[in-house]
Amino acid sequence: MSNWKVSLYRPEIGAAETEAVADVLRSGWLSTGPVTQDFEARYAAALGVDDAVAVANGTAALHLAVLALGLGPGDEVILPSLNFVSAAAVVALSGATPVFAEVGGAHDLSIDPVDAAARITPRTRAVVAMHYGGYAADLGALDRLARAHGLVLIEDAAHAPATTTAQGVLGTVGDIGCYSFFATKNLAMGEGGMVVARDPDVRARIRRLRSHALTVSAQDRHRGGPSTYDVDTFGLNYRPTEIACALGRVQLEALGAKSKRRQEAVRQYREQLADLPGIALPFADRPLEESAHHLFPVVLPEGLDRDVVQERLKGAGIQSGVHYPPTHLFTAYRERYGLGPGSLPVTESVTRRQLSLPLYAGIGDREVALVVEAVRAAWQPTP
Repeated sequence: MSNWKVSLYRPEIGAAETEAVADVLRSGWLSTGPVTQDFEARYAAALGVDDAVAVANGTAALHLAVLALGLGPGDEVILPSLNFVSAAAVVALSGATPVFAEVGGAHDLSIDPVDAAARITPRTRAVVAMHYGGYAADLGALDRLARAHGLVLIEDAAHAPATTTAQGVLGTVGDIGCYSFFATKNLAMGEGGMVVARDPDVRARIRRLRSHALTVSAQDRHRGGPSTYDVDTFGLNYRPTEIACALGRVQLEALGAKSKRRQEAVRQYREQLADLPGIALPFADRPLEESAHHLFPVVLPEGLDRDVVQERLKGAGIQSGVHYPPTHLFTAYRERYGLGPGSLPVTESVTRRQLSLPLYAGIGDREVALVVEAVRAAWQPTP
């Protein structure tokens, strides 16, 4: 169905993005180059850090973090099952073992630090804090946990670009921060990502691993540098394009204004849906200004069938989504790690009932009103 009255998300691409891409095409330099370097510098400044490494996508960002830390067979990484599968996949592909932890519950869809602590073993090397929907995980508790056990804290900030909270700028509190600029994200480049790291040596390693671990980059060779190079470790091609980074520069400049528009939509949703019987509005106690508001999730009460609600919304022309099916119940993870239903009862209960409502920078009062009307009409017990 493509003729939604209100779609789940809609990237905003305008004349500034079109002109930025045209400038790159006219330049004749399409792969990682000066536009990428400038985007890195601007993004680092937005975060308040020294440097940032632009990459091909958010999965690449997570994979480079794992590679830079040297994670492999015998190592364990604790992370939430409630996340897109890429976070667990890069751990599994390294040969390390993903150890899934619970979320806080229907009102907090981020990793539960108490449950994460209970899953630490002598093999644990890292903990992943995923900032679900653009809301901060409990970084204070997770940072203390990591320091107490000598672990690396990786922030999966795919939903939270340049987001300032009372805990700090998301992605910069832990040891490594990973961002995604996929087409549906708040900062949309089609495909793209960024990595930041507290340790400059780790950051330098990530930058080299992004480009086959070549000792001399293509841009340096083009400028008249050495024509030959060495490769002293195993890297990959996770470079972004100049076209994507040109989009990123424009989107970054507009991010603050777009965030305010998302905040207003979330404020209206919270006010107009809070009285629905049995509804849970995750993170509703958080200040509006301390989230990127990438998603607007709700959790249905027991007895209200999500599939039925989605069909009712679809009939009213309202698109909805599910973020996410729990990773530990996917076939590959059940078969390799012996997981299954009942492994994470809190996560499983929440993910059966989670529903994402439309949210994007261009959503207006009229669209929010249409969504609210449709949700209220759909909020009826399943026959």
